[in-house]
Amino acid sequence: MPNIGVPGLILILIIALIIFGPAKLPQLGRAAGQTLREFKNSTKGIMDDVTEEFKEEDKKDGDKEIVVIEKKK
Repeated sequence: MPNIGVPGLILILIIALIIFGPAKLPQLGRAAGQTLREFKNSTKGIMDDVTEEFKEEDKKDGDKEIVVIEKKK
């Protein structure tokens, strides 16, 4: 996905101003920020759970040897 850049952000801001008006933009920004924060916290929680699960499995399989087989090109 290509970078948007400053001109693209300015264009998006102008379109948002035209569609929603200057009174609604702070509310929309706040809502978007809260949504992104909640999504970030949720994904962090999921990653922590998965990491913890792998650590528990690693403790259970502590004596087992893991063999990695590389495929020749």
